[in-house]
Amino acid sequence: MKVDDILQYKTKVKTVDELTALLPPRPRQKKVILCHGVFDVVHPGHVRHLLYAKSKGDTLIVSITADEHITKGNVRPHVPEQLRAINLAAFEMVDYVIIDRESTPLKNLAALQPDYFAKGYEYVGNGTHPKTLEEITVLESYGGEVIFTPGDIVYSSSQFIEMSPPRIGEDKLVILMDIEGLNFNDLREAIKSFAGIKIHVVGDSIVDSYTQCSMIGGMTKTPTMSLRYEKKQDFTGGAAIVAKHLKAAGADVVFSTVLGDDVYRDHILSDLKNCNVHCLPIIDSLRPTTNKNAFVVGDYRVLKIDTLDNRSISEKILKELTTQISQTSSDGIVFSDFRHGIFNRKTIPTLISAIPANTYRVADSQVASRWGNILDFKGFDLITPNEKEARFSLADQDSVIRFLGADLFKQSEASTLFLKLGDRGLIVFRNRPGTPTVSFFVDSFAERAVDPVGAGDALLAYSTLAMIQTKHEAIAAILGSFAASIECEHNGNVPVTPKDLLDRIDRIERRIRYEG
Repeated sequence: MKVDDILQYKTKVKTVDELTALLPPRPRQKKVILCHGVFDVVHPGHVRHLLYAKSKGDTLIVSITADEHITKGNVRPHVPEQLRAINLAAFEMVDYVIIDRESTPLKNLAALQPDYFAKGYEYVGNGTHPKTLEEITVLESYGGEVIFTPGDIVYSSSQFIEMSPPRIGEDKLVILMDIEGLNFNDLREAIKSFAGIKIHVVGDSIVDSYTQCSMIGGMTKTPTMSLRYEKKQDFTGGAAIVAKHLKAAGADVVFSTVLGDDVYRDHILSDLKNCNVHCLPIIDSLRPTTNKNAFVVGDYRVLKIDTLDNRSISEKILKELTTQISQTSSDGIVFSDFRHGIFNRKTIPTLISAIPANTYRVADSQVASRWGNILDFKGFDLITPNEKEARFSLADQDSVIRFLGADLFKQSEASTLFLKLGDRGLIVFRNRPGTPTVSFFVDSFAERAVDPVGAGDALLAYSTLAMIQTKHEAIAAILGSFAASIECEHNGNVPVTPKDLLDRIDRIERRIRYEG
């Protein structure tokens, strides 16, 4: 959908106060009818419901449930409230749309006093629902009536959505940018402003290896696969790739890490030197440099062998790290936690206490095969866990994403939370002065996902720089999502560059504007 096509119907989207002022008082010569629902995906049953309602009145108002009150499905609604409102406003039969900020339509029924309230037949087919009885009580208090759509009309959209969630990431992006007062040039200018930002990264270094093999077969007497070695590629990973992403974006980067006394140490130090990342390595001869070796046949990872030592760092090394943190002046510090020795409950308070004043503080807890807890980093400016890490930290396996994130945001005492949802994108939680917690989704924009490993590191790097420079959560989330999508489109950890990001912005803008 073209940008102007999406936004031209916004004039029909009103607040309750605006609509109350527009409607004539009762009794009215022209009848007002109200429909209420989620309308996550508008389907033929919805259209017939609205047509039927319009046939019973002169002015059709559609009230939609606000995002924060929708609890069906883990990531519902798929379509955010502003886009749902505009979708309905685009129908000629619909005169006005409102977004209901209450959990039920009772307050708006009392305020608007429609002549009729139209509901789907499922609310009366097996006896009148208790909530419908509450609505009828409000209607009868001023002389309104409830009418029910004929029983052959399917009103709910849940079954349709469960078949296949809608792919509307770019439409949602248009709405988000419009709400936030942004355009694509704002994204481009943000990227250009990253040069020279001083960032200190602290965290566990990893060498991610990919051993390419071909399948020979299996043993006849034991369930043993037989592979033929073809080649092996080593990529700098863990906190070290976060440092590389930041440097590629234009930042001045200092990197503090702990390495073993081995060839993988040499690989990381050589790679970082070639990228002009200023590394402050602490060598621990008692532990290996962490190596994660995936054996790959075709597009399948058939086995992964990790060489590591997850014991906590020594007091001596902790003191060295603390000194590096306290003596390194930076605009922002990133704690990139993979739980391979540097970060744990014992060390984290000491490391946090060493952060210089007025430094923007960021923490990411990427612990796919370990137990970490993002709540160890309370009070940070930005945290970026994924859903699994959030559920572990809260011991919550049941809540839907929006409520899970709101709970984590509250308990973490963070200024901003980016909750990563893999191929579903991310949800952002933020506080604004005088307003409650606000959340919004940003979809994934991966065009051809190949290897998700490292996507979170790219998001972390670009989101951090954007927050420091623009202090705008939407810009940071969009650029972080774009960077993550680029990173997961090829094997191995390869730094995302500003050119990569600008090219992605150009392509998405052209598609949105129907320019090819």
